[in-house]
Amino acid sequence: MQTMTVERRLPDHWFGNIAVIVFMLVQYLDGFYTYAGFSIWGLNIEANPLLRTAVGAVGPGTGLAVAKLVAIAFGMLLHLRGVHLAVAILTGVYIALSIIPWTALLFLS
Repeated sequence: MQTMTVERRLPDHWFGNIAVIVFMLVQYLDGFYTYAGFSIWGLNIEANPLLRTAVGAVGPGTGLAVAKLVAIAFGMLLHLRGVHLAVAILTGVYIALSIIPWTALLFLS
């Protein structure tokens, strides 16, 4: 007698929803950490020259808010187009290249 194996996997829409929600949370956390970094060390702590220029022009609150809203909008656009794996990969890249370094800098220094 054969036994049937049931593969348990999240449906694609669940994966996409989770990916975009985590992406938005990571964007929020990155904005919060960056603002905290600006408050402690000044605008030159930002490694991204585009963001540094925008923040220098309109201020840290407005510049970060606009940058994060644009990033979230593009993440949502990818989500709505069904490119969920790209959203998940971008989330991982943000965690590795932004959240972990900011956490180390803010809490371990």
